[in-house]
Amino acid sequence: MAAPTRQDTKKFFENLSGAGKSIGVLTSGGDAQGMNGAVRAVVRMGIYVGAKVYFIHEGYQGMVDGGHNIEEATWESVSSMLQVGGTVIGSARCKEFRTLEGRVRAALNLVQHGITNLCVIGGDGSLTGANLFREEWSSLLETLRTTGQIDDEAVQRNSVLHIVGMVGSIDNDFCGTDMTIGTDSALHRIIEVVDAIGTTAQSHQRTFVLEVMGRHCGYLALVSALACGADWVFFPEMPPEDDWEEELCYKLSGNRADKKRLNIIIVAEGAIDRSNKPISADYIKDLVVRRLGFDTRVTILGHVQRGGTPSAFDRILASRMGVEAVLALLEASATTPACVVSLVGNQSVRLPLMECVQMTQEVQKAMDEKKFDEAVRLRGRSFENNLHTYRLLCSRKSDEDLPSSGFNVAVLNVGAPAAGMNAAVRSAVRVGIAEGHKMFAVNDGFEGFAKGQIKEIKWGDVGGWTGQGGSLLGTKRTLPAKHAEKIAEQIRIHNINAMLVIGGFEAYLGLLELSGAREQFSEFCVPMVMVPATVSNNIPGSDLSIGADTALNAITETCDRIKQSASGTKRRVFIIETMGGYCGYLANVGGLAAGADAVYIYEEPFDIRELQANVEHLTEKMKTSIQRGLVLRNENSNENFTTDFIYQLYSEEGKGVFDCRKNVLGHMQQGGAPSPFDRNFGTKVAAKAMQWITTTLKETYKEGRVFANTDDSACLLGMRRRAMVFRPVAELREETDFVHRIPKEQWWLKLRPLMKILAKYRTSFDVSDSAQLEHVTHVRPKEAAI
Repeated sequence: MAAPTRQDTKKFFENLSGAGKSIGVLTSGGDAQGMNGAVRAVVRMGIYVGAKVYFIHEGYQGMVDGGHNIEEATWESVSSMLQVGGTVIGSARCKEFRTLEGRVRAALNLVQHGITNLCVIGGDGSLTGANLFREEWSSLLETLRTTGQIDDEAVQRNSVLHIVGMVGSIDNDFCGTDMTIGTDSALHRIIEVVDAIGTTAQSHQRTFVLEVMGRHCGYLALVSALACGADWVFFPEMPPEDDWEEELCYKLSGNRADKKRLNIIIVAEGAIDRSNKPISADYIKDLVVRRLGFDTRVTILGHVQRGGTPSAFDRILASRMGVEAVLALLEASATTPACVVSLVGNQSVRLPLMECVQMTQEVQKAMDEKKFDEAVRLRGRSFENNLHTYRLLCSRKSDEDLPSSGFNVAVLNVGAPAAGMNAAVRSAVRVGIAEGHKMFAVNDGFEGFAKGQIKEIKWGDVGGWTGQGGSLLGTKRTLPAKHAEKIAEQIRIHNINAMLVIGGFEAYLGLLELSGAREQFSEFCVPMVMVPATVSNNIPGSDLSIGADTALNAITETCDRIKQSASGTKRRVFIIETMGGYCGYLANVGGLAAGADAVYIYEEPFDIRELQANVEHLTEKMKTSIQRGLVLRNENSNENFTTDFIYQLYSEEGKGVFDCRKNVLGHMQQGGAPSPFDRNFGTKVAAKAMQWITTTLKETYKEGRVFANTDDSACLLGMRRRAMVFRPVAELREETDFVHRIPKEQWWLKLRPLMKILAKYRTSFDVSDSAQLEHVTHVRPKEAAI
């Protein structure tokens, strides 16, 4: 018998029909940016598979009250809500749902609409309530039957209630997921404020104490401190030592003595000391003023963190989770436990809802019992890694207390600038110094290396680099092969024992060239590691690159503005060209985040027939209540079907229905301050790369010199699915299309059907790689998501 082909083993969601099913979607508890994206995805995916989908307005209160609060959704009813913050279907706290009588009323309202599938978007309280409702469902139906409110047939028809949860919470306080919907957007609001405060604080040599949300979880405080290089952070899971007042004042005065004009202290609203007493922003301010006499101000961000438009990350996360939630409901059986769809690394997972809730409650229990290390561990590996990296970067020792390894490490940027490069350099320099290495900065990439533009870089030299865009070291696309002899000479002169290269495709090619020239030049027999940094996200061996998230946010924000520019005018379609070379990542994922109607990329060839079909599809949509259309094109998607050609085609074929405008976004996608994601990603990846360098230097140091000539001593560090993985660059050759400068296989192409489905195209969606139910308690990979 022939072995099954890959096509045979695929599982397509066309086999999962929603015909005859009704899905209710509600948002509950505190609002979070991105909730609307999740609602939109549930509605459109539900309708797509043939189910009826109902809005349940005002959360559980609307479920209890019924009536007009339960409303059937249409495809058009979720148009133009992807970019809106908060939740347009409303959210409310509901005391009545906590009572049995309230839940009986809620059950009756669901039965009257035939809703036996619930998608709940909220925090742990909302999801716990949903699980209780599901467990009681049979008894609630029995109560309704015995009181004559429903008959036996209704009981039989609605006998099982399926629940799927999505976590919408800006605090990221739910165990089992790396990121909850709304967290990334809240970090954007915090970092915007920190960046703005930084300019005024430097002008006056001020200390600012910022209070951020997080009554029971310190994620926002910790990650924003990491993203802005804060001097100190207070959060509930890890209170400071008992002598923290002296330590804080010592550190602030030391920073001021080093001519640092600005001090930032970040405090979570739930910050406590080791006696469980609150630490307030005002207390810290009074302490600094009383002991040091510094001009100190307090800023409480409050509900600013909940507001504004969702970030690109939250829109994509919400869309992926919404579609995954519908798939989970379609696949659920009577014995399937209520689950929550979440994200680990770069992969969707389904976890039993109550396992996640119980672990979340265990965190609070550990804090109450003053088991703070346990609380941090229970928060998950991502939280642990954030804390570990913050400590590495901010626990500066005096020069005489620093270890000395005797090794010299060079760090350089190669390729085009990408936002987040400077955060990566700062992290590498400080981790390297903390581990005893002497760090050398190379200006202008391999070209500067050959010219000897190399100098030692100290701890204080990289202060304030985290939030800077571009490349402060300078970067060029020059490859090292033609300068190999001069680079080898400079390695000898400066006794360079290891190299960290932060950059794009040229950095990857450069490492291949250097490692390939080791037989000719023994100077290149040193550990080398590359950290991917390019807006194009086209590096083999890594799902994500530093800079891509910032570029996605630039595309998304620009698309929002462009669409808004047509508000109040006649129907209009915008044709937008994105960067990326031959890699369609920015166009495809940007299209998903911006709600595009069509996206043209090199990886998926298209012809004039497909273009014509897209125009006709958009024309039909425009005959409804939809007013605006959005089409994205990757710059190198097709040499003949240019942006101008597509613009002219849509203009001609859409006459009488819509008019067209075109925009080429250009280098604005490379500029600007790095997003919180890119700051943190760059910081943590570079720290991990430096730790690898330290380990490899120790392993390859023999007989008074470093000698590394094996394939695994020239690596690329990248994120693959759930893990951070070091791969020899020589191994990646087979995975690379060198002509078009892209990986041969790209994970994000699996998101393409998602974008098409949400744009109302019939398509085939392979769900063989979709999330399967797992357990929270199982051991995560050692190199889990950072």
